[in-house]
Amino acid sequence: MFLRNRNENNRPVAGAKKNYDTKRPPEKEMIFGIRAVIEAIDAGKVLDKVLLRRDMSSAIGRELLLKLEGTNTPVQKVPIEKLNQFTDKNHQGAIAFLSPIEFYPLESMVQSLYDEGKTPLLMLLDGVTDVRNFGAIARTCVCAGVHALIIGSRGGVAINGDAVKASAGALHTLPICKVENMQNALRYLQESGLRIVAATEHSNRNYTEVDMTVPTCIVMGSEEKGIYEENLKLCTDQVRLPMTGVIESLNVSVAAGIFIYEAVRQRHINQ
Repeated sequence: MFLRNRNENNRPVAGAKKNYDTKRPPEKEMIFGIRAVIEAIDAGKVLDKVLLRRDMSSAIGRELLLKLEGTNTPVQKVPIEKLNQFTDKNHQGAIAFLSPIEFYPLESMVQSLYDEGKTPLLMLLDGVTDVRNFGAIARTCVCAGVHALIIGSRGGVAINGDAVKASAGALHTLPICKVENMQNALRYLQESGLRIVAATEHSNRNYTEVDMTVPTCIVMGSEEKGIYEENLKLCTDQVRLPMTGVIESLNVSVAAGIFIYEAVRQRHINQ
């Protein structure tokens, strides 16, 4: 199988030098300056994330923090050197990254599917950071009729122009639910009657043995670290793809496609 579980010991080595070199997004995808970010929030702009200078202590900086508390926007406090990597302009210690798409509340999405008489089929990504894999998964979700894709507010891929391009525009069609706490989201899905199917190499159960004709959420982790251990414990079913060749892993977008179309196959047979 391609997925490996990870635990909380998977941390950077203490004292290791940080590398702040990063690809600069187009300036049209960013907002620079504390007041400019506040105005964007007031105007209802959807922000993917906000970077703030770690030692920010001004009154207007505190005002921005209060504004952000009322949103679901991830906030990272970083050294000034990291901010400087994104722009040469006077950012005043605050950079916001605009999202090209709207996000949907998970609870409202699930409830609306039930209200419409549908059998939910959802995909949840735990720690997938590669934009090409994410885009390919989103495209497969749209082609196969997956109702929504769930991601975490932190530790996942950035939803930007590159992600939209990688998805071949699928992100403009597929509802994306961004959740603050992945474990709370998994508990909510369980309580809402969904079978939560985790893809993990540590299971002896074949992926075709689980019934996905019922309300289902498929959970995929990153190729490097797999599904976070505490999240894995909240999944109702753990299954694997059979691997018989010399290579022991699949690209996560390929594996996701196999799982999705197994659900489609089962549902088609039972129509």
